[in-house]
Amino acid sequence: MTPKIENHDYETKRSSVEKFLKGGDKVKITMKFRGREQTRPEIGYKLLQRLAEDVKEIAFVEFAPKQEGRNMTMVLGPTKKKTEAVAEQKAARAAKAKAAEEAAAAAAAE
Repeated sequence: MTPKIENHDYETKRSSVEKFLKGGDKVKITMKFRGREQTRPEIGYKLLQRLAEDVKEIAFVEFAPKQEGRNMTMVLGPTKKKTEAVAEQKAARAAKAKAAEEAAAAAAAE
């Protein structure tokens, strides 16, 4: 991401971060500063804090935003363990397959 990210692009990044976190994976977000953006790191810090606030139900900040040269990084960890997340995904897939199977059987019965 960059500090001048557009709102739609931010929402796309947020949804992909949520997908990884729901899968039980950690996410490392890197904010790249170019040119004069380097003189205003607080803008990038606020954006990373906003992202952390948006996903606080499913994640926690494992490493707070830290500037390293031109980049600022932050690591988010999932609140659920990987095994729990995988088990939930398998159960959801099984329920979806069962519903599709029942719908096909109902359609065949007609």
